[in-house]
Amino acid sequence: MFVVAGESLIDLVARPQVSGGAMDMSAHEGGSPYNCAIALARLGQASGFLCPISKDTFGDRLMGPLAAAGVVPLIAERSNCNTTLAVVTRNAKGLPAYAFYRKGTAERDISREKLMAALPKTIDVFQIGGFLPIEPEDAEIWLDVVKQVAARGAVLSIDPNVRPSLIDDFAGYKARLDGFLDLAHIVKVSDEDLSALDDTLSIEAHAQLLLARPNVKLVVVTMGDAGSRAFTASGEAHAAVHRPAVFGDTVGAGDSLMAGVLTALAEREALTVDRLGGLDAQDLGEVLRFGAVTAGLNCGFVGCNPPSRDDVDAVLKS
Repeated sequence: MFVVAGESLIDLVARPQVSGGAMDMSAHEGGSPYNCAIALARLGQASGFLCPISKDTFGDRLMGPLAAAGVVPLIAERSNCNTTLAVVTRNAKGLPAYAFYRKGTAERDISREKLMAALPKTIDVFQIGGFLPIEPEDAEIWLDVVKQVAARGAVLSIDPNVRPSLIDDFAGYKARLDGFLDLAHIVKVSDEDLSALDDTLSIEAHAQLLLARPNVKLVVVTMGDAGSRAFTASGEAHAAVHRPAVFGDTVGAGDSLMAGVLTALAEREALTVDRLGGLDAQDLGEVLRFGAVTAGLNCGFVGCNPPSRDDVDAVLKS
């Protein structure tokens, strides 16, 4: 089973305002790990989601897409805390910016005991990301869980989604993130993530530093309209973006790409620590292409709406 750990939330997406009018918003289920869990299931993978979900109305909305996709909510008991909210606005290029409201919310209603008790016996890939390293008390709990999962032999994958606007102590955040990165076998980041962490380094330099960490075997970097790149000790590759017939927005594109990459790796029987580092340029190009199509089809909608496997296959065969 693919287990995805991290936050779920509601994106309140702001629509363009008429001068002098009230702000109009639409509500969409979201959160990077939540999106990735659904995307994996829609691509045909057995997917479990490790995050408390609220008993409130927004929590009911979050449960619906999980059930429809066939994702297993691993924490069965709903939380009494409210759902995290993210207000989403877009720049001139359509890229999203976020403001978060998450103090005392359900996705932070965690303990070591609750999380460990919810884990399935068999975990093939443990995908983590989003908010796990942000708060010191949360990071301590999650890092302990990740260490215990690593001890079981699972492949660990991380998509940190660096959010400077959420972080009061960025140096402390980077130190906590380092703890997770040192355990990971697969790291997926955006060029914006890398710039936030250190804007003096090139993408290539960042990738090599990540590959020099104790366990990292594969680095995937997304670059917006410029596509994506992948790096291992055996090669590197680039893939262009896949543009949908009708563009919605880019919300959830990176999460869909992550699910596509993991699916493509699984189908090549490459999701093992020994095989990841041996992926060459051709392998990486094929994996990135699958991820790019998955992400591009998601961008045909407003809000995150990952494609089915049939949808991806239809594009790849065309």
